[in-house]
Amino acid sequence: MIPPRRGFTLIELLVVIAIIAVLIALLLPAVQSAREAARRMQCRNNLSQLALALHNYHAAHRVLPPGSVNETGPVTVGTATDNHFGWIAQILPELDEINIWKQIDFSKTSYQQASAFLLSPTVLHCPSRPGGSSCYAGCYHDSAAPIDTDNNGVLFLNSSVRLRDITDGKAHTLLVGEVVPSSSGAWYQGTESTLRFSGDGMDDWLAAGGSSGIFAGISTPNSTDDASAAQSVLPQGFGSPHSGGAHLALADGAVRFVSSSIDAQILRRLGNRHDGEIVAEF
Repeated sequence: MIPPRRGFTLIELLVVIAIIAVLIALLLPAVQSAREAARRMQCRNNLSQLALALHNYHAAHRVLPPGSVNETGPVTVGTATDNHFGWIAQILPELDEINIWKQIDFSKTSYQQASAFLLSPTVLHCPSRPGGSSCYAGCYHDSAAPIDTDNNGVLFLNSSVRLRDITDGKAHTLLVGEVVPSSSGAWYQGTESTLRFSGDGMDDWLAAGGSSGIFAGISTPNSTDDASAAQSVLPQGFGSPHSGGAHLALADGAVRFVSSSIDAQILRRLGNRHDGEIVAEF
């Protein structure tokens, strides 16, 4: 007599599949949360490296680097004759990026560089954010205004700010922070791609669908015709793709994750190095 076959019935198989599906559904959020936590840690580390490089530059030159370099201001139109080299290009040696530093031809303007060969340093890229020339920008002012020589931040046009010039206190002054992607400008330029203002609160990149925050501005790499220059829009503020806020590096070197709901007045005061206003807890 042939013994009866033993196996799973169709119902039992479906139950097992359903249980596996439920377990996967429960595990996925935890996995995504762990990945995002790792991305945030890497992003925080990037900002720490940028802040340390700026402090090392200050130790060597007695001043922080200028946010943008040009004979005339404000930074509103980019042409082949404009210099517009930014603060990131100047701290490449402090970032241990000598090879990239050597690729830059400082005898030419930032718009005359062979940009295809100027790969951006990995420290400029947050793993949670796609595209853009740089995930981080220096604070040039405390409100929406052109990048000029009379801004209230620490990195602006032809600036030469010393740490002792930050009279509001280094722990109460914004140095560098995460930004919404820029579709124009290069990472080595001192334009809206690497300089932002602190007023008006944070840009909510996630609420904008992760894409509508991208904006256009100065972008004329390798151009030799001034007529081809594009008029720039004003730089935007700070923001990130991280849920709930963005990382900001203060002038004392500390990096903090600041809530996207931070009071706009507090954020504005953080962007001013010498207004004498008291910054509340944030």
